[in-house]
Amino acid sequence: MYLRDDVPVITELSKRGDRDPFLILIGTILSLRTKDETTEGAMARLFNRARTPEEILGLKDEEIERLIYPVGFYRKKARTIKEISRTIMERYNGMVPDELDELLKIKGVGRKTANLVITEGFGKLGICVDTHVHRISNRIGVISTKTPHETEDVLRRILPKRYWIVYNSLLVAFGQKICKPISPHCTICPIDRLCKKTSVGRHR
Repeated sequence: MYLRDDVPVITELSKRGDRDPFLILIGTILSLRTKDETTEGAMARLFNRARTPEEILGLKDEEIERLIYPVGFYRKKARTIKEISRTIMERYNGMVPDELDELLKIKGVGRKTANLVITEGFGKLGICVDTHVHRISNRIGVISTKTPHETEDVLRRILPKRYWIVYNSLLVAFGQKICKPISPHCTICPIDRLCKKTSVGRHR
């Protein structure tokens, strides 16, 4: 099913030509609470205008807002993108750090974003836990956690490392097509017989 479906927009970005951690970082910020098709358009417009922290700092906030609209919270994201770019220039000599702890020191970068930069931007081991990964991992019954951070901690203990990088992409595609938050498509789910359906009420 994963091979048939479109991969998440950030995974697709990481596979285009040279892998650029900065573009992955900014693309991930844009993608938060935004549909992939909207994110993809915003990335294309912004990256056609600026592709480095230095180039981003050369843009006015209003121009960034115009380029990334209509992503969710576009005004706040424009300011966040500028602040992240400034931090990378001033603290990391224009280079995105490749360690999780360093990425988390950057204001505006959370664990989901940091892990996605580590895995998609640098090809290093990490587990990116977004809403799909947290929901589905609990729903099928392999874990029982309350927060995404707890989910990441448990998955790091039980999931074989060879699956760490691909796990997010697999579950994002699965969650968008089959295992939806409300009324999942259990009748066509390939792992229905294995799923405990935790907290699932109505399903199709």
